[in-house]
Amino acid sequence: MYQQTIFLYTGRLTIDPAALFLFFGTHFLYAIHRIVGLQKVKPFQKGGRYKVIARFRHHILLYAVISALACAYLIFQLRWALWGLLLIPCLLSLAYVLPFLGKNRRLRDLHYIKIFLIALVWSWLTVVFPIKAQELIIPQQSLWLLFLERTFFVFAITIPFDIRDLQIDHYNEVKTIPAVLGAQRSKWLALVLLSISALFCHFNFMQQVYSISTYTGMLASYLLAAGLIYCTDRVKHDYFFTGLLDGTMVFQPLFVYAAYLIY
Repeated sequence: MYQQTIFLYTGRLTIDPAALFLFFGTHFLYAIHRIVGLQKVKPFQKGGRYKVIARFRHHILLYAVISALACAYLIFQLRWALWGLLLIPCLLSLAYVLPFLGKNRRLRDLHYIKIFLIALVWSWLTVVFPIKAQELIIPQQSLWLLFLERTFFVFAITIPFDIRDLQIDHYNEVKTIPAVLGAQRSKWLALVLLSISALFCHFNFMQQVYSISTYTGMLASYLLAAGLIYCTDRVKHDYFFTGLLDGTMVFQPLFVYAAYLIY
């Protein structure tokens, strides 16, 4: 999604220190989240993804260390101005996975907050950060339209994960949107949010930020995401969530690239 933002404005892809920092930083956070999260789901470790995570926790810890070392090197390859853009989202991300609050709690263990943190941090790091890292000069209206589109998209595809984790969040006494609205209403809320994201996509097209190929690829990705969200309460397999729903963040840029090649 970092690359997608750059591609939208330049028509090219680039592997720079900022992109690599974001890659290894995300990998580090996911790995640490898995290790720390095991302590929160002890009754659920007998099956599914938690059984696999528990079995390979030493491997995952090794991956986290490697990624942390890569980040420590790459951060010094970035301009000082980018450090300021990274400070708050990086601190929030660490606080999201590390238990620094009382009663061994993380930010994600606070009521309702985790889904907002995910949407805002992902959008900031994959819209604002790449634009500043590449020193692209674009209209502020275009920047914030894209930021809002990305925010609503990430928010929409994150709700199904809270639906999936209803039992776990109940065990940890964490209130989420699905815990209040129920699975069915939360699913429809996700579809409404996705529709809003598609509306911002249309605004970007009308403002000539998106070409017809980009517009087509984006709409195709939204249709795929809508279909997956609709099936959220019907499919329980871990790969549906960690492979397909999470994968919509990969499918979207792939659809954009594919449409670009076709057109």
